Amino acid sequence: MSGRRLSRWVAAVPMAVLALATIYPLVFTANVAMKTRREYILDRFSLTSSLHWDNLATAWNSVGMARYFVNSLFVVTVSVIALLLLGSMAGFALSQLRFRGSKALFLGCLAALFIPFQVIMVPLARVMADSGLIDTYPGLILAYVAQFLPFTIFLMTSYYKTIPAEIVDAARIDGNTIYGVYRRVMLPMGTPALLSVGILNALFCWNDVLISLLMMPSADHRTLMVGVTSLRGQYSDDIPTFASGVLIAAVPVLLTYLFLQRQIADGVTAGSTKG
Repeated sequence: MSGRRLSRWVAAVPMAVLALATIYPLVFTANVAMKTRREYILDRFSLTSSLHWDNLATAWNSVGMARYFVNSLFVVTVSVIALLLLGSMAGFALSQLRFRGSKALFLGCLAALFIPFQVIMVPLARVMADSGLIDTYPGLILAYVAQFLPFTIFLMTSYYKTIPAEIVDAARIDGNTIYGVYRRVMLPMGTPALLSVGILNALFCWNDVLISLLMMPSADHRTLMVGVTSLRGQYSDDIPTFASGVLIAAVPVLLTYLFLQRQIADGVTAGSTKG
């Protein structure tokens, strides 16, 4: 028993340190957001003497955070729907249909996962500018779909490979076309993976700054994360207001992780086991 307890402590201590290192920035940001400017200048690490909720209202109203929130909500929703539709169709085709070049296409999707966005950002910006899609919602949505589609295809293909091929053959014998098999069989059976991948893609799109900043240069079309950065420029000495903006942008992500953590974990391991 002593050896087992010792092994538990050896595993628990690093995990506790990692948890504290993850939680501390959030606690520090929330504490700064509740301070006055004077309290922050005097001692940025001390606990606030009182809760100043006016900082949140100032951050929300000063640079149009409400408009940025709606922009992010619209772009993320449409992008996730497009990603799930295209990713599930591609995953079904690559995992269950037999056609020449399917393995090469899947390997191409895997290779795309290893290409950083910084490598393709200049060609992407030129293509979008030539197509007239810069500073438009369709342009940003297409950029998100292009960036996160390989990840979606990879997870959906891995998940659909765990479904026995006999189910697809039985649906074909019953008279279903390929589209019927996809709509009536694969989509319902893939609901757990679709939910997990949808949550992950929503988090990726919501937290993005670089793609949104590249595709949406004007202030009216900015997303929430890019809008938060404008607080730092306008209020160069008002760090509590900037921290309040960061806190507002982080709340949807925190709620998603809090209530959907099981689905997120399932999405990371989708298709890793058979049966």
